[in-house]
Amino acid sequence: MFSEFPILVYLLPLSLVLAVHLSLRYRASQKASTIHAAATEAGLIEPPSLHPVIDLSECLGCGTCASACPEGNVISIIKGKAVLIEPTHCIGHGACAQACPTNAISLVFGTERRGVDIPFMGEDFQTNVPGLYIAGELGGMGLIRNAIEQGRQAMEAIHASDANEKSNYYDSVIIGAGPAGFSATLAAMQFGMNSVTVDQETLGGTVAHYPRGKLVMTQPVDLPIIGKIQLKDPSKEHLLEFWESVEKKTGVSIHYRERVTDIKSIQGGFEVKTTKNTYNTKTVLLAIGRRGTPRKLGVPGEELEKVVYRLIDPEQYAGRNVLIVGGGDSALEAAAEIGEQPGSKVILSYRNAAFSRARQRNRERIEKLSVDGTVEVIMESSVREIAPDHIVIEQKGAIHKAANDDVIICAGGILPTMFLKSIGIEVDTKYGTA
Repeated sequence: MFSEFPILVYLLPLSLVLAVHLSLRYRASQKASTIHAAATEAGLIEPPSLHPVIDLSECLGCGTCASACPEGNVISIIKGKAVLIEPTHCIGHGACAQACPTNAISLVFGTERRGVDIPFMGEDFQTNVPGLYIAGELGGMGLIRNAIEQGRQAMEAIHASDANEKSNYYDSVIIGAGPAGFSATLAAMQFGMNSVTVDQETLGGTVAHYPRGKLVMTQPVDLPIIGKIQLKDPSKEHLLEFWESVEKKTGVSIHYRERVTDIKSIQGGFEVKTTKNTYNTKTVLLAIGRRGTPRKLGVPGEELEKVVYRLIDPEQYAGRNVLIVGGGDSALEAAAEIGEQPGSKVILSYRNAAFSRARQRNRERIEKLSVDGTVEVIMESSVREIAPDHIVIEQKGAIHKAANDDVIICAGGILPTMFLKSIGIEVDTKYGTA
C-alpha cells in the first residue's frame, strides 16, 4: 500500500498536465473547425499559388507544419490531423513541407477545379530546352523572397555548368529585372560572369507596378554580393529604393526599356533579339514574371484612354468616379487605396461570389470600406460596356449604369504560353499536382 504512494505522487500531476493538454488541443481543434467551416461556406477554398496537400494517412497531427507557417491560420490540427483551414491565406512559403517529420505534405500547383499553367523546370531551374532557365514568378513562385532565392540559385547552376567555358558568346542573357532577375544579375557579377540583363521597363518588374505603400517582403533574404537583408519598412517604395541603392553601389548594369522580340537556338547557344540589340549567348535566364499581356475584358469601350490595367498613384483619382474590375489582391488594394482618397467614388466589380484569391487583410479592408459606403462592391457581376462618361454592369440579369471617369482592370495577365512554346519550352497545366 505504501509502495503505491510514490507512484500516485507522479501520476496525479502527469494526469493533470495531460488533461490540460488535451483540453487545449480540443479547444484549438474546435476553433480551427469553425474557421475552416466559415472559409468553406464563403467559397474561400482555392489557394492562389503553390500550396500544400496533406496525406492524412501519414500525418501524425503533431502540429509542426502549423507552427512553421509564417502566415498563421493557414494550417491547423482538426481531430488529430493537419488541415488547410484557410487556403486563400497560403502564399507558397513551403515551410510546412520542410517541417513535416513524416513527409506527409506535398507542394502542388492548381486544384482539381482550377488549373495553373507551369513551364517545365528541372531542379536546377533548367527547362526541357538545354541552356534555357526559368526563375521566379514565371515558374509559379510568386513570393518575392522565393523569387530572389531562385534567381541566385539559377545563376549558380548556370555558373556551375559548361556555360562558364571561354567563348565569344555571353555566358548568359538575363531577361527581366524584377526580384529574380535582379538577384541573378548580382550573382552573375559576383561570379565574374560575362552576362547582360535586359528589361522592357524599369528596375523592379511587377513590384514597380504595385499600389503605393503595398507591403511586399516581410522575411529576411540573402541577396548576392550584399548578404542577408531584412527591411524595417517592407513597402514597395522602400524595397525599390533599396534595390536602386544596391544597383548604384555595385555598379551593376541593366539595359532598361529594351524588349526581347525573339529567342532562337544557334550553334553553341542562343541568339536573343531585342528592340535595340542582338546578343549571342550560351544560356538564357527567363525572369519575366507571369503577368505577360494584361488580361482584357473584351467589351465595347475598353480601348478608351481612361482604361488602364494597373494602379500607380491613388492620389490622381481623388474626386473621381472609378471602376475597379477584379477580385485578387491588386484589385482590392486598388479599390481601397482610391476609396480612401477625398471625394472619390469607387465601384468594385467581380465576377465570382467571393474574393477567394485575395488575402484576408485585403478582404477585411474592403468589407469595412463597403460597410462605410466608401466602396460599392458588386459581386457576381460583369462589365458590359465602357462609355466616355459612364459604365454598364450586369449582375444576375440586372443592369446597372453609373457615372464613370476612370476604369482600372486588375484581371491579371495572360501567361506568355505561346512565346514559351515558340522557343520550345514545354508548358503543363497543373490541377493539384507538383
